Amino acid sequence: MRSLFTPRECIERSGYTPAPMAKPRAVMTRPVAKEAIDLLRTRCEVRVLEGGEAKPLPTVAELVGAMREAEIAYTLPAHPFTKEVIDAATKLRLIVTMGTGYDNIDVVAARSRSIPVTYAPGILDETTADGTFGLLLATARRIPEAERYLRAGKWRGWGPGQFVGHDVHGKTLGIVGIGRIGRAVARRARGFDMRILYHDIRRNEDVERELGARFVPLDELLGEADFVSLHVTLTPETRHLIDERALAKMKRGAILINASRGPVVDEAALARALRDGVIAGAGLDVFEREPAVDR
Repeated sequence: MRSLFTPRECIERSGYTPAPMAKPRAVMTRPVAKEAIDLLRTRCEVRVLEGGEAKPLPTVAELVGAMREAEIAYTLPAHPFTKEVIDAATKLRLIVTMGTGYDNIDVVAARSRSIPVTYAPGILDETTADGTFGLLLATARRIPEAERYLRAGKWRGWGPGQFVGHDVHGKTLGIVGIGRIGRAVARRARGFDMRILYHDIRRNEDVERELGARFVPLDELLGEADFVSLHVTLTPETRHLIDERALAKMKRGAILINASRGPVVDEAALARALRDGVIAGAGLDVFEREPAVDR
């Protein structure tokens, strides 16, 4: 005989309560905004690794221990998600990074276990471009030096030779890597009537039409630009792209800006170039061996 009740009514009358589906276990390598953690908790059982100001970056050993039961890893830029970490995370099904790049993750190890890796390109393009241009202006006009001088109580009044720096308006900007961020920096440079040169693995005619930029070989860019701004991804080909040879090709009064990845610049060679007056200055948003900073 056919049932007079729907399947849902049958379950309700039986008193049976189905077990809720278990949430996947997610491990976050360091805290992020509370709103983001709360949102993740609606879908996952979340464990957040606390580090504090004294320990902003986790070690490989810490991650190996923390990831053993993780099904989802939520990692941050510069956190070392190595093959050792991935091998230890035997239940891992997904790796998420909040960064716009993923060079801190061993994607080969992840791929060998068919673990997807997701990242967030585009979310900080304009923000990074703002920071890049702020760094360029601060370095050119020697703003940090002047602030330190003032705070140290050394300033006794204006003099014509104090912290003169370099003009930005009307100068030549060389952009290495004309992706989303490089293009955003170029748009800001137009407001300063700067001449824009760019170098990339391929020519971009859309950029040339929009911004009046000119595609040139890297050596030509280094030799002509008053400011060289780096916006490339870190690959074996771009590691130490700016080395002693490249620095020697730059104009003596030029300024180097690195807002890409630290190892794109050979920092030892850069330190020598600054000490010997090969270039005038450098503004660094990143360092070669973060979090260690060679002083």
